[in-house]
Amino acid sequence: MACNRSERQMKLGERLRLYNTINTQIQEFVPKNQELGVNQIPNNTNSNRAAVLVCLFEDSQGHLRVILTKRASTLSSYSGEVALPGGKVEEGDADDIETALREAEEEIGLDRSLVDVVTVLESFTAKKGITVIPVVGILWDRNAFNPLINTAEVASIFDAPLEMFLKDENRREQELEHMGDKYVIHFFDHQTENEKYIIWALTAAILIKAASVVYQRPPDFLERRPRFWNRSRQ
Repeated sequence: MACNRSERQMKLGERLRLYNTINTQIQEFVPKNQELGVNQIPNNTNSNRAAVLVCLFEDSQGHLRVILTKRASTLSSYSGEVALPGGKVEEGDADDIETALREAEEEIGLDRSLVDVVTVLESFTAKKGITVIPVVGILWDRNAFNPLINTAEVASIFDAPLEMFLKDENRREQELEHMGDKYVIHFFDHQTENEKYIIWALTAAILIKAASVVYQRPPDFLERRPRFWNRSRQ
């Protein structure tokens, strides 16, 4: 698979392995991921913990793109919304990385062997109290991935340029308030050949963070995150 790795991708992977929120040197990804400094999951499944996969790949022009899904309309929560592949921790998951990879495989048929996990970002806490861990991985060969959508959970799969989450183009915002805290929710409009998608709220925030880390610069706009997103730093 090394023949599919551009020099730019390899340098990115090397740099992201050095990014860690607890200032731990990151080594090569191994199945149990002890070297990534990821919290192991206790034997009793934590229903208030989830992990998502920020899966990056290079397009034919050398631009980084991220894989996204539109959730099925029949789901009881966040139905029809755009999301990153992922979900809640299940019994047997060794750590957050395993949760993200397992969920991506179940939802869109992404074989975990194709993904090179390079870092884990700071956690976010959703308004409902669920701690969400963003796991960043590189898909070295996009052509090796043949999506197999689980229609019970996913309506469609698409990808978007990662850098768009740092730009003010195709972005809207809405100011809200929660317990006296005024904050902004960001909405990014993305048009594919067949459909128009809106990426917003927590998913947008995770991608803003991921893009900031990858491109080593802040967004062209003020984030003004809600305080409750930062309640957990586990």
